[in-house]
Amino acid sequence: MKKAIIAFTLAFILLLTGCGSPAATENEPTPTTTPTATPDVDITPTGEALEGDPNLTATIKLGVWPSDTAAESEIAMHESFVAKMKELYPNVTIEPFYYQYAVDTYVTMASAGNAPTVFQPWFTEPQRLINAGLVADITDELKEKGWEQYMNPGYKKMLSDADGRVYGIPRDSYGLGLMINVELFEAADLMNDDGTPKYPKTLEELAVTAQTIKERTGAPGFCLLAMDGGGGWHYSNIAWNFGATLETYENGRWIAHLNSPECVAAMEYVRDLKWKYDCLTADPTQENWGSGMTQLGTGGAAMYFGANDAVDNPTAINGLAVDKLALVPFPAGPNGDQYMLAGGTAYMFAPNATSDQIKACLAYLELMGKAPVLTPDSIEGMKQDAARRVQDGIPVIPRIQAWNNPEYTEAELEVVNQYQNIDMRFYQDYFDTINKGALRAEEPIMAQEMYLELTKVIQKVLTNEDADIQKLLDRAQTNFQKLVDEYVNDAQ
Repeated sequence: MKKAIIAFTLAFILLLTGCGSPAATENEPTPTTTPTATPDVDITPTGEALEGDPNLTATIKLGVWPSDTAAESEIAMHESFVAKMKELYPNVTIEPFYYQYAVDTYVTMASAGNAPTVFQPWFTEPQRLINAGLVADITDELKEKGWEQYMNPGYKKMLSDADGRVYGIPRDSYGLGLMINVELFEAADLMNDDGTPKYPKTLEELAVTAQTIKERTGAPGFCLLAMDGGGGWHYSNIAWNFGATLETYENGRWIAHLNSPECVAAMEYVRDLKWKYDCLTADPTQENWGSGMTQLGTGGAAMYFGANDAVDNPTAINGLAVDKLALVPFPAGPNGDQYMLAGGTAYMFAPNATSDQIKACLAYLELMGKAPVLTPDSIEGMKQDAARRVQDGIPVIPRIQAWNNPEYTEAELEVVNQYQNIDMRFYQDYFDTINKGALRAEEPIMAQEMYLELTKVIQKVLTNEDADIQKLLDRAQTNFQKLVDEYVNDAQ
């Protein structure tokens, strides 16, 4: 049995993420433009409050539950949601179930019938999960709630099968930017007269700024990921801004371009961060997503690529004062290309979830304020979340919306304005750049596998100053193209 699960997991990891044709990129998920001006909005519910249902009987495992190490206020907030659920749905039993999505663990749990009823996979995963039969169809329940009409067409396509049946809803989106430890910028005398940081606008400026910070403060100026797939993930955004296109669809086949001149130039830039500018943390090959947030939050590095959905990590989790974090646009490349990698998180449901379980989970999400409707319950959920962010020292900033409901979006922004605990000038350029169209969706075919191949190259380049970048990228190209041919092109 164990061998069977391992074999199935491997096959699932390599499962193509679409139909292997241009249709896989049609209607790419494009987050709703994020308003940034303070609107004059009266947050008045336009929908009815949850009425509850004493006949709804279900036990649900909430994979959205915070970890045991989360702030007490976050756990208490969820406990209040559970209490409200108990009032409205007395025959629904809720089992807290902290779960951080990972391909291998989810496949094992879902195959054994033990997956959380609702969980939060990344946007690269829905088509894999749908194609593998590892998530539940929630179309009927969504229509009953009236939520389906608000789904952005791109997200709806991403979360649907070929017949248009829907298997999840978007939680929120992110755009990869540059996080800044303002304390280190202050120590390095890199602040504007108006009190905002002199952040780098280009990748070349990032290298020079990082070098300057290290020279003036002794702290590394930049934390670069070079461990697991995270290294290739961040590198892909650098490569785009050097003009690279990593995948194309040509004559009925997907073709990788990991060894193009633009990719080589981007990898040379990565090499220079280590060997020319000497501005990185001690061992980037040991830096993963979480350690990068720790480096930024504790003053171990002044800059790190991060996104709007993770501002709690350097602050509440790692101790940086809420007013000492800035989030600015991803720096532009040498020819002015400026993209910000777009991704996000969905809510999806275990394959064995019943209709009553799905309904109970959707009700819980509405109490959390994550439903695309303006009801007394969703508004209260938004306010509770904002209030606990203020209490815990987490920046209260706008979300990049994944729903098309202007009333909901404006109401949520008004809640942000009411509870705002930061200087919005530290974030405004980030949102303005997104609104100008800088977001770019991740590569559509086998992105996670591509990231792993690219990370291998990054590790070689950062540990050997004389590494042959062209040769290493040629090897990555061969390896990745072989996977694409076997599991996508030749499988059609």
